[in-house]
Amino acid sequence: MTGADPVGLYRTVRLIRRFEQRAIDLVRAGQIVGGIHPYLGQEGIAAGVCAALRPTDLVTGTHRGHGHVLAKGADPARTMAELCGRETGLNRGRGGSMHAADLSVGVLGANAIVGAAGAILTGAVWAHRRRGDDVVGATFFGDGAVNEGMLLEAFNLAALWRVPVLFVCENNGYATTMPVAGAVAGTITGRAAAFDMPATVVDGQDPEAVHAVAAAAVARMRAGGGPELVEAQTYRFDAHHTFEHVVRLDYRPPEEVAAGRARDPVDIQGDRLAPHRRAQVDAEVEATVDAAVAFALAGPEPDPAGALDHLYASGLTARAGGGQG
Repeated sequence: MTGADPVGLYRTVRLIRRFEQRAIDLVRAGQIVGGIHPYLGQEGIAAGVCAALRPTDLVTGTHRGHGHVLAKGADPARTMAELCGRETGLNRGRGGSMHAADLSVGVLGANAIVGAAGAILTGAVWAHRRRGDDVVGATFFGDGAVNEGMLLEAFNLAALWRVPVLFVCENNGYATTMPVAGAVAGTITGRAAAFDMPATVVDGQDPEAVHAVAAAAVARMRAGGGPELVEAQTYRFDAHHTFEHVVRLDYRPPEEVAAGRARDPVDIQGDRLAPHRRAQVDAEVEATVDAAVAFALAGPEPDPAGALDHLYASGLTARAGGGQG
């Protein structure tokens, strides 16, 4: 891509925003069990990066991964059904919020293990390139992952083997409740320098700025340039997890939250559209999300008798638990 599509980027950030808001409603209604990690405020990163990728390119995400899944092109209805644990979900209700995947659009999965998605994507892209496939990948992780050994090992192998992986750090300032300044020595981009990887810092609240950086990196990687790190500086508008709506953790000063919310990626991108065009997209997105919620709630819950199905790629059926020889 030579330039961003302003309408397309706005549609994506708006879709993610409304999807997440409605998902929070479903958590409160008891339809999504266990809660979610809202992506509110970080929508511009997923939108900008995924708009620079081809449908055949690969993505892995985090526990805060709905935005990545949607931005890469997964069906919002089946994604919402997955969050609700329904048989009609992307993974028949077995992946849920933190492990949603859609191989048909290149989403190898969200991942609840901090830093793990980078290693998975590095291996997957390396395998594709060994087969001669013109594939690149983007893996998303938070500032809390940059000290994880698994991620640093992925940096090393990707750089050593020149695997075209875009490592995207969504630096929202907090690893759960730990401020980045209290957890990260040096700089995030400095990690890349240790592996001789190019690194760029970008305003994660601006979808077009993210897209420009990602598109340039993807073009370089696809031409054989090896991996790259992007630190997208952002701010999480909502809770780390919806359990905070109940326990009311107090770790971010109100003035900090207000300042972070003042730079909303939805408004930043929306203001680039004519008012009538923005309203039209908003209406289209609202209809899409309404339909997604209705589809999700109409879907059946999985039969507990099949809980052990799909554990093995070979189709082997798992043996029943202890005491049942």
